[in-house]
Amino acid sequence: MIYIKKLYKSYGNNKILNDINLAFNPGEIHGVVGENGAGKTTLFRAISGMENFRGTVTYTEGKVKDFIGFLPTDPYFLSKITGKEYLQLLCNARNIEINNFKEKNIFDLPLDQYAETYSTGMKKKLALTGILLQKNDVFILDEPFNGVDIYSNAIINQLLVKLKELNKIVILSSHIFSTLYETCDYLHHLKNGCILKSVDKSQFEIIEKEMQASGIGLKIDKLDLE
Repeated sequence: MIYIKKLYKSYGNNKILNDINLAFNPGEIHGVVGENGAGKTTLFRAISGMENFRGTVTYTEGKVKDFIGFLPTDPYFLSKITGKEYLQLLCNARNIEINNFKEKNIFDLPLDQYAETYSTGMKKKLALTGILLQKNDVFILDEPFNGVDIYSNAIINQLLVKLKELNKIVILSSHIFSTLYETCDYLHHLKNGCILKSVDKSQFEIIEKEMQASGIGLKIDKLDLE
C-alpha cells in the first residue's frame, strides 16, 4: 500500500501541490484528472522519487523507487540506443534476465532501430514495454493513451486489467473520460495543486460534469464566434 501524507511542492513562491493526502491499495487502478497545469505530472514525479517535496510518501514493501515503473508523458531516450538496448538497460536495472526480446515485443516495435527515431506513440509503447518487463509492483502512467493508435490503446486497456488481476498498484492520468470509466476503480480530481474530490466508480460522472462545467462556456464565448 502507498500512503501520501501532507505532500507539498513549491518552486519558489509558486505552489504546485498543496496538502495532498491519498492512499493506494494493491489491486486498484486510480485515475488522477485535472486541467493542464493542475499538478498531475509533478505529483507523479514526487511519488516516483524524482522530485523533492515536503511531506511523506510511504510504501509498505520498502522504498517505492525500488518497486515502481514510471511512464512519463514524453519518454526520453539516450542518443544512439536501439529499442532492444533500451529494454535490456531497464531489465538490467532490476536484475531481470530476458534472452528473447522479440517474443516480448507485443507492440511490434522495430527494436533494432534507434529509439530516438521512433514516433511519439512508438516511444511511449517502448517505454511502457520496458517498465512492464521490469516486473514492478507499482505503475505510474502519465497519459498512457495519448498519441497511441487505437489498436495499441486496446492492448493497454487489457494490460491494465491484467495488472489489476496481478494485484499491482496502478496510478494513471488521462484526458479521455471513456478510458477512465473502463479502467479505473477510483478518480481523484486535482485542481490548482489540491485534491478537490476523490470518488469511486459509481461517482465518476460527478467529476466529469464538474470539469465540464468549470467555465468552459464562458471561455468559448470570449472568442465571439459568428
